Amino acid sequence: MEIIHGRRQMISVARALRSEESRTIGFVPTMGALHEGHLSLMRNARERSDVVVASVFVNPTQFGPREDFKAYPRDLARDSEMLATCGVDYVFAPDVEEIYPPGFSTYITVEGLTDRLEGASRPGHFRGVTTVVGILLNIVQPDFAFFGQKDAQQAIVIKHMVRDLAFTTEVVIAPIVREETGLAMSSRNSYLSPDERRAAAVLSRALSQANVAFEAGERNAARLIEIVRIAIEKEPLARIDYVSVNNAESLETLEQLNEEPALLSLAAFMGKTRLIDNVVLGKSSKGAGVNA
Repeated sequence: MEIIHGRRQMISVARALRSEESRTIGFVPTMGALHEGHLSLMRNARERSDVVVASVFVNPTQFGPREDFKAYPRDLARDSEMLATCGVDYVFAPDVEEIYPPGFSTYITVEGLTDRLEGASRPGHFRGVTTVVGILLNIVQPDFAFFGQKDAQQAIVIKHMVRDLAFTTEVVIAPIVREETGLAMSSRNSYLSPDERRAAAVLSRALSQANVAFEAGERNAARLIEIVRIAIEKEPLARIDYVSVNNAESLETLEQLNEEPALLSLAAFMGKTRLIDNVVLGKSSKGAGVNA
């Protein structure tokens, strides 16, 4: 496995790989602090691609002024060891200046999908995500790019960006990987105290209860949201940011569910740590992101 830090070197390597006939490149963008959820994406990429490239880059433009950019865990040596066990061929781990050189002033914005849910709670977040993903896709030029369903809105936004800007990369969405308690795996889980980590399992339980109600015939979005809220509010350590039901492709807010798949998503604080989770109600979504 080779670790590459420079943009030009990564472009050169990717160009050489693409020149080899019939070889496909799978790409997994991450912000490091890797966990089993990330590794499942690497294994997925390994199965579907001849060459696997992973990026490790903590992207400053997707963090708000009161968010945890400086505190976000960074350990490239640990991450590299984990990536090697999954058969990753190249790790692209650039410095900030390699992605955003001096004078950088060009950003990508996906309109209509980014002003709600995570976008409402984290203004500017998705502009940072789409910009960095666009840059990375241009550098690596992969055949496939792999993202996780945990960041459902991010994945939907990226799929729209790839379609609208005519990227040739196919976006692949992998299922959420969960801990034994049901807690969705996230790099931010490392911030949780033991008590908060135990309490955070209430998020997946709440979504499961709403899913059971949906399967039993409940189609009223407000009622499904209420089921989730009641379950979470029973946990003293939890504080809800939002619970929402949206169309799983357009993110249109729903009042009544129909034949189209619906995304039931939430964000909640456990102490100072903000966590997200979701479930797709109905038929599996064709695609629900950088993976954190």
